[in-house]
Amino acid sequence: MNFDLADLRGFLAVADLGSFSAAAQAMHLSQSALSRRVDKLEIALGVKLFERTTRRVELSTIGRGFVPRARNVLNELENALIGFHDLSHRLSGEVTIACVPSAVAYFLPDVIAQYHAKYPGIRIRVIDESSSTILTVVARGEADFGLTYIGTQDSEVVFQPLLEEDFIVALRVGHPLTARPSLTWDDLSGSDYISLAQGSGNRFLIDQALAKRDVCPRSFCEVKHVPALVSLVEAGLGIGVVPKLAMPADGHPTLVTRPLTDPSISRTLGLISRRGRALSPVAQLLFDLLMTRRKSSV
Repeated sequence: MNFDLADLRGFLAVADLGSFSAAAQAMHLSQSALSRRVDKLEIALGVKLFERTTRRVELSTIGRGFVPRARNVLNELENALIGFHDLSHRLSGEVTIACVPSAVAYFLPDVIAQYHAKYPGIRIRVIDESSSTILTVVARGEADFGLTYIGTQDSEVVFQPLLEEDFIVALRVGHPLTARPSLTWDDLSGSDYISLAQGSGNRFLIDQALAKRDVCPRSFCEVKHVPALVSLVEAGLGIGVVPKLAMPADGHPTLVTRPLTDPSISRTLGLISRRGRALSPVAQLLFDLLMTRRKSSV
């Protein structure tokens, strides 16, 4: 039959995302190039895999039956190649991981370095977005899996915990509050306070913990992502409450942290994947590497 693995990958991308344009973007192809791959596969098989209209694309009855077979073909080939060092260096494809920005620095650099050294032909795509966006892209199949702190109660994903981390106070060196070994929420009220914006997952955890206590400091500035808050603290604009992993390691020249109590707040970070759908072999390898970072707390 006159088709190749790239045609199968193109077919599965359209089947998973339900759109030629979305699949083409995910595969870094033009829409016309992707359409040619699917056409080539349909001609080789002598069947119509998709029902296409001007508004939408749906799998045909035959196409729905072909999806698991095509996926099995790719997975079996990848499994066969992974066991051979020379061939593993020739593996190609893409793994997409969605990760909350506050956890990127702790989890990804070492793991991606190990993965890339062993499988240099695999392209790694990182979606660093909010927790709610990560849940959505994983549930839709736009990412192979995600690293986040929500999803434990969502029926569309499986959540596997990695570690629990505390929220701490981020301060610039020299701030008066650095003289104290630990801080309470009441202690923060006299300082310029930078908060995470309403609608963010971390802000929700903070608001939930403080819901029955009138102790939340009034902020003069809001940001969407934790790294932006840390940057503003480092610039000397104020103080903020952030997850511990978002802060640089001890010994940073301009930033310090203090434990936060009354109440203490923590979050559980974990990996999420679509329920009922196995990861591809190359995605599973990256997933397993991240699972080795599991700890009880930080």
